[in-house]
Amino acid sequence: MAHRDSAVRDAGVEADRALLEAIARRSTESLGALYDRHAAVVYGLAKRIVRRAEDAEEVVQDVFAQVWRDAPRYDPSRASVAGWLVMLARTRAIDRLRATRARPDLDAGADERSAGVPAHEPTPEQQALSAEQVRSIQEALVTLPDTQRALVDLAYFEGLTQGEIAGRTGVPLGTVKTRLRAAMAALRGVMSP
Repeated sequence: MAHRDSAVRDAGVEADRALLEAIARRSTESLGALYDRHAAVVYGLAKRIVRRAEDAEEVVQDVFAQVWRDAPRYDPSRASVAGWLVMLARTRAIDRLRATRARPDLDAGADERSAGVPAHEPTPEQQALSAEQVRSIQEALVTLPDTQRALVDLAYFEGLTQGEIAGRTGVPLGTVKTRLRAAMAALRGVMSP
């Protein structure tokens, strides 16, 4: 079973790389395929951070627009395509959250019942791949010590800066930075194909 899961994950990684290479050559069909494979995960992460469907939808649009622009500069040695998308989603969602906090008047009149992304229903294969990705991330997070996992949660899912984490937890800023760096290194080791 573990061998099959690994083979499925490897095939997904290769398919993502092929799609990104085609996007770099300006294939809109490949962008659509990459969107279909990962929009639900990007939306889910963005929604967890920004908490509003409208903002999460805009984050998804921003992420895939950036993929279109930056595909030629993607470096597979730095992150998998899925990892890159998650990083882009997190960054864009935190930017949107901070902008909303800075300008609360922009929230007035927003409709909380907006429909979610993606517009197309994912295929069973896409749902299985997304479920496998979520399982992999959850399994990787479980391997972290509680002190690191709590900081990762604050940074990546609540969108706090390292300084905000230090203030909230009472952990010195240098220790927060060290623990987050160690956690990211450990996660990269566990998640790398």
